[in-house]
Amino acid sequence: MFQAVLGAYGLNAEKFKIEPFGSGLINHTWKVYGEGLAYILQEVNTEVFRQPQNIAQNIETIKKYLDQTAPKYLFVAPIAASNGDDFVVIDDHFYRVFPFVENSCSIDFVHQPEQAYHAAKQFGKFTRMLCAFNVQKLKPTIEDFHNLPLRVEQFKKALEQASDERIFEAKFAIEEIIRHYDIEEQYVHMVDSGALNLRVVHHDTKISNVLLQAETGVGLCVIDLDTVMPGYFISDVGDMMRTYLSEANEEEKDFSKIAIREDVFAAIHKGYMEEMDQVLAFTEKQFFIYSGKFMIYMQAVRFIADFLNGDIYYKTNYADHNLIRGLNQIDLLNKYIAKESEFEGIIKQINENRISDSKTILN
Repeated sequence: MFQAVLGAYGLNAEKFKIEPFGSGLINHTWKVYGEGLAYILQEVNTEVFRQPQNIAQNIETIKKYLDQTAPKYLFVAPIAASNGDDFVVIDDHFYRVFPFVENSCSIDFVHQPEQAYHAAKQFGKFTRMLCAFNVQKLKPTIEDFHNLPLRVEQFKKALEQASDERIFEAKFAIEEIIRHYDIEEQYVHMVDSGALNLRVVHHDTKISNVLLQAETGVGLCVIDLDTVMPGYFISDVGDMMRTYLSEANEEEKDFSKIAIREDVFAAIHKGYMEEMDQVLAFTEKQFFIYSGKFMIYMQAVRFIADFLNGDIYYKTNYADHNLIRGLNQIDLLNKYIAKESEFEGIIKQINENRISDSKTILN
């Protein structure tokens, strides 16, 4: 396979070392390096991305726009094959090659607030640079990816069809999801009222999707652009809240380890708003804190719905895996909600400091 794919790019696989690369759970990725050259080879998971051509078209459209409007921005796009194609297709498997960015690194977990700051700044910068771009030119790469009303409806259907045994096991989780139906109701009101503007957003803002300078840790750019499509800013900010705030991730079984780091929340707000403050409408800014509830709740809903359906979507490694994941996210959600007043205070303080700094500069 490697020889056939790399050969389509004019590369001889025998002259390179090829090793699995990164921690992504969807696509298969390898680093290809040797003779002073380095590339990233990736197989696109067409079970998730059923129309990979949409990915290629979106990336190419954005690249052309940024080449004209922000030519110095590091936009890591796939390399065209020797025949000009976006993918190399072998036995219905889609492969592509990216340049490897030297002196860069990525991390899997947020250990320090500064890391959250640089990541949030890069995701904010990406959306800001595309604020004048016609978002209608982009095609959805995963239909209804962050459609919360759809996810709640799927949960309700799963609950109707679930076995008595699974309903009994998930009793607390079910009650918590129902108790928080107001999160979905608020989302519907926000969208219907036009409070949110449709923008180009990444949709998968985990920390590993940001390239950092290897020596300094300063953000370079965002990567893994397959989920870039029209959406709302709450998807990007919310996913950062969901995956950055607690050192314990969604796989943690000991919920006492789930804790909200307020300094990380402050770092996310500071980094993102340094780029997006002049772009977001006043109505949108009011939902910055809500974004965390939106994404955490939606993931909890999806895990519990899958458990009720008999674990047909997410890969599980043990009995009740999806139930534990769902309870984990419910615990994170409740701890997040308990911190809302502190979050409001943090944002107020950051805004006051920004005003004070501006006055100092003017004087």
